[in-house]
Amino acid sequence: MGSNIWVAFLLFFIIITYEGYFIETVNSATVTYDHRALVIDGKRRVLQSGSIHYPRSTPEVWPEIINKAKEGGLDVIETYVFWNYHEPVKGQYYFEGRFDLVRFVKTVQEAGLLVHLRIGPYACAEWNYGGFPIWLHFIPGIQFRTTNAPFKNEMKHFLAKIVEMMKEENLFATQGGPIILAQVENEYGNVEWSYGVGGELYVQWAAETAVSLNTSVPWVMCAQDDAPDPIINTCNGFYCDRFTPNSPSKPKMWTENYSGWFLGFGNPIPYRPVEDLAFAVARFFETGGTFQNYYMYFGGTNFGRTAGGPLVATSYDYDAPIDEYAFLRQPKWGHLRDLHKAIKHCEEYLISSDPTQLQLGLNLEAHIYYKHSNECAAFLANYGSSSDANVTFNGHVYFLPAWSVSILPDCKNVIFNTAKVVSQRTAGDPIFASTTLEPSSWGWYKETVGSWSNSSFSSPGLLEQISTTKDTSDFLWYSISINIGPDQGTELFLNIESLGHAALIFVNKKPIGFGYGNHEDASFILNELVALNPGNNTVDMLSMMIGVQNYGPWFDIAGAGIFFVAIGDLDTGKVDLSGEEWTYQVGLEGEYLGLANISLANSSLWTTGANPPVSQTLIWYKVSFLAPEGKGPLALDLASMGKGQAWVNGQGIGRYWSTYLSPSTGCNSSSGCDYRGAYDANKCLKNCGQPAQTLYHIPRTWVHDGENLLVLHEELGGDPSKISVRTRTGQEICAYISDTDPPPANSWKPNSEFISQKPEVQLTCDQGWHITSIIFASYGTPIGSCGTTFTMGTCHADVLTIIEQACLGEEECSITISTETLGDPCPGVLKSLAVQALCSN
Repeated sequence: MGSNIWVAFLLFFIIITYEGYFIETVNSATVTYDHRALVIDGKRRVLQSGSIHYPRSTPEVWPEIINKAKEGGLDVIETYVFWNYHEPVKGQYYFEGRFDLVRFVKTVQEAGLLVHLRIGPYACAEWNYGGFPIWLHFIPGIQFRTTNAPFKNEMKHFLAKIVEMMKEENLFATQGGPIILAQVENEYGNVEWSYGVGGELYVQWAAETAVSLNTSVPWVMCAQDDAPDPIINTCNGFYCDRFTPNSPSKPKMWTENYSGWFLGFGNPIPYRPVEDLAFAVARFFETGGTFQNYYMYFGGTNFGRTAGGPLVATSYDYDAPIDEYAFLRQPKWGHLRDLHKAIKHCEEYLISSDPTQLQLGLNLEAHIYYKHSNECAAFLANYGSSSDANVTFNGHVYFLPAWSVSILPDCKNVIFNTAKVVSQRTAGDPIFASTTLEPSSWGWYKETVGSWSNSSFSSPGLLEQISTTKDTSDFLWYSISINIGPDQGTELFLNIESLGHAALIFVNKKPIGFGYGNHEDASFILNELVALNPGNNTVDMLSMMIGVQNYGPWFDIAGAGIFFVAIGDLDTGKVDLSGEEWTYQVGLEGEYLGLANISLANSSLWTTGANPPVSQTLIWYKVSFLAPEGKGPLALDLASMGKGQAWVNGQGIGRYWSTYLSPSTGCNSSSGCDYRGAYDANKCLKNCGQPAQTLYHIPRTWVHDGENLLVLHEELGGDPSKISVRTRTGQEICAYISDTDPPPANSWKPNSEFISQKPEVQLTCDQGWHITSIIFASYGTPIGSCGTTFTMGTCHADVLTIIEQACLGEEECSITISTETLGDPCPGVLKSLAVQALCSN
């Protein structure tokens, strides 16, 4: 009996061991590359990727965002690793909550997608200090991003820490994990010139260090023309079709294709038309590219003090295909999904050969990929920015709008054109439900002006702010006393010069001026005529940071704070106070007390009442609110406030600055931005004369049933009674498709007569909403466009009943555009179907 048990146990052990090996063998993958593409398990791959930064959302929402990326046709998720939040104190690590990197990578794997892990550890990313921990700055003798031993030691240690974490969790592809690529450094080629020979040596060292970590997957360096073998150098930019790797053995890869641009306080909102973005992607694959990544595919939110500087806004929406609140941005998401499907249909051809170029005319060309001599896929391009064209290819005539690419997966049928947007669009602004704050629960605390504790100190001269605060706070008080003699005038000019980013000035504890810079130049000069008293007067200057610098040559030593102060009049001239004895106080009293913490919600520190003070500088507010019903994300409307920070239930929502308006000119007209021609970050702008943002994202998981606590620190003055909390409850969607538009890209099948298939209107509601009403439906010659008011044209078939039967109560529906389905109100006339519908709970 004993021997039988032993034999059974041995067999069981062998089976388990074998099965474990078998599973590991099946799931693990080798990743290499050749001149055409990444090679996964011996097969070249054409890959669509998108950047999603884990700390810019919450773990509860990661699966939704990642699944929407997958539905949008992505194969890979790309993310930076944020050193300053993973090692906030030297040797002390944090990988929890929004910063749970392992959980994020595993969430991507569970969705069946791959990962490109950009370890860096420099990130840029409009993230505070570019992702570097501030303690790094204070290591004696350190110089960042050059051949400097203290820096290299810390960088190597963190790289090794992350790689080892991934190995321990079996997350590299060769271990059965999703990570197929890793990145060392980031865009160093843009600034390498400023580091001289030290920069060249640093590039070599960074590459050798990365390879020595034995990740078993390829490493890349983006925007790094001198990346040494075997590191793949990749392209970042709005267009990368003309990019060539630095070795004929490396594939053409695009690590940052900007879906829009980031937002700065005081700037209009940038956006990128999807027709141009799709054109850039199609041109890249047309000309030999096989891996491209959208930066960003989901941008998210710079919660707390994570935003970089100077003056990067809290919203990191980036005009991405998935917006800041995890809703689909249409038509961007849908049009790119169709593009990805079209390129996927060409994959077997793209990996089988190099492209053959064929000139078709002025600014007109084709690139053809052959699998066999009689089988091919083709891209037809009109890269002129003004003139549409008809081109002849393979004996057929094709219409090419200006600045567009048509994709022919069989060298015959056009299944996608980058300028023809047939996916649904959103119409107008979202529909919101709002809740106001509970008036009986207000509390407020007036901040002390100037020094507030015995932690203040004195020093001769004006100190640089970051070196003084060590970024423990946005704030540094500079204080001095000025004595006015009986024979001196009392009206004097106060002249202040600052490296940035903003400063609030008090004379005798009363506010007399506010100065500030902008993202492009954070420095400023403030001149104020001040009335002083005979005898002693106090000058207190609150210098404010809005994110630590995150980009540029030697950005790590870029300073902030006040560097020159003088006082005087036109008769006697200025007296330079810069070298005098100044008193300093780091941070605010309310920060030291912890007023944002839930534990102090009922503290006697707060003055309470039903009517909070308005238009007050340096004041803290707290109030209770009930979250709007539902499961979707929330938005805090701070349009009535000035400048400050907000917390909900102790969680930092971020910085706000509602009174900083963008320039009133420079935005595009009501007709929008012409997608044709080269795009840059200033080409397409909106919201001129308005604040950068007034709505601030509150993740739903940060609130609970019952009362929630909102705390604000208001710096300039506002009216907190007008604050509200919103949630989206609906959205109007629409589509406008003509008889001649292509059928859905996913309906194409090889060797099929695709041209005989019919186009479709396809409508889908987000967030589990349903189509609750059809606002407009007409087949014929309807007038208008999505986002404007549709009206019936001279040719009209009343198809409302048909659309309602197909769509009402559904999360999604499709209607084939044909006279058989919709009737023929005007034979021989080109017709279109226009539908506008409401999605709601």
